Amino acid sequence: MIPLQHFLVLSSILFSLGVYGVLARRSAVLILMSVELMLQAVVINMIAFAVYLSPQEFVGLIFAVFIITVAAAEVGLLLAIVLRIYRNRATANVDEVDLMKW
Repeated sequence: MIPLQHFLVLSSILFSLGVYGVLARRSAVLILMSVELMLQAVVINMIAFAVYLSPQEFVGLIFAVFIITVAAAEVGLLLAIVLRIYRNRATANVDEVDLMKW
């Protein structure tokens, strides 16, 4: 069985890459991908702790499924917003989209 520390290291690396992507990127699509990477790191963490601490209970796995479902809904909504901004402004750069008006 793989030790818990391996999953924690993987999850922290993925989360750190996601934070770097959110802070360093200018494209809205890349920022969205970085947020999804952070959410998947949290899911890996929750599943690892659920399996190692209480394998009989499925609480961590159920929370992981909810997180994945919310992330899928978030991607759909934010991608629609990014596409609308791109059609109106001809850019997906978050620095150039500083004013939202109808």
